[in-house]
Amino acid sequence: MNWIRVSLLFLFAPLPALAADERPNVLWIVVDDMSANFSCYGETLIKTPHVDRLAAEGTKFTNAFITAPVCSPCRSAFITGMYQTSIGAHQHRSGRGELKIHLPDGVVPVPELFQQAGYYTCIGNGLPGQPSRRKGKPRLGKTDYNFQWDESMYDSSDWAGRASGQPFFMQVQLPGGKLRGGRDEKAQSLTQRAKEEFGSAVDPQAVTLPPYYPRDPVLLRDWAAYLDSVRFTDRHIGEVIARLESEGILDQTLIIFLTDHGIS
Repeated sequence: MNWIRVSLLFLFAPLPALAADERPNVLWIVVDDMSANFSCYGETLIKTPHVDRLAAEGTKFTNAFITAPVCSPCRSAFITGMYQTSIGAHQHRSGRGELKIHLPDGVVPVPELFQQAGYYTCIGNGLPGQPSRRKGKPRLGKTDYNFQWDESMYDSSDWAGRASGQPFFMQVQLPGGKLRGGRDEKAQSLTQRAKEEFGSAVDPQAVTLPPYYPRDPVLLRDWAAYLDSVRFTDRHIGEVIARLESEGILDQTLIIFLTDHGIS
């Protein structure tokens, strides 16, 4: 059975009444701080073969919009299927202090829905060898939900722990644009890493900045490092796809690729 592999946007619908071994695995790839700077979307300074493959073999969305420009409201929306304004989660990380935010009755995070349907739920980096425990608790990938939630909605950090034949819902959380840090020194460090691991790095003088940015050397270096962070992200995605292929489950897995809210 060849399950279509989908990029960038999705509609969550009730799961069909299928036996466990007939249900597709569902894998979200969620990338931090990144816009559509991929070859398949017209970026010319870098190559992104693995994201391009998802686009070529699945559905590429050219009109995709996000409901917030920052992490916790955005992630609160896509994990619940609700506008953040409708669940009180629209102020970035405002539920981390004395006042806690609780979901309204009837609003159930997506992982809980998958658990109810018999899925094994996990969130991590999608590659074997990731530490599975931290201070006695599962070491999960990035969540950043702006409301109170129960960690038990995730069974683990990786699908390797599922029962035989059990379908999984996996979120692969990647740092994306955050790889370049928030300082010029960090950006230059990522550029050097790109030279060492890829044999080359994006030339700051070759980048095209948005028209509202001056061609300041710091901004040019930052944008070049950002494009290199896209290359690192694409390579990681390729490794996850290769793992699915090696385990013989790629054609039973629905892949949804998205970024959380665009470039920082």
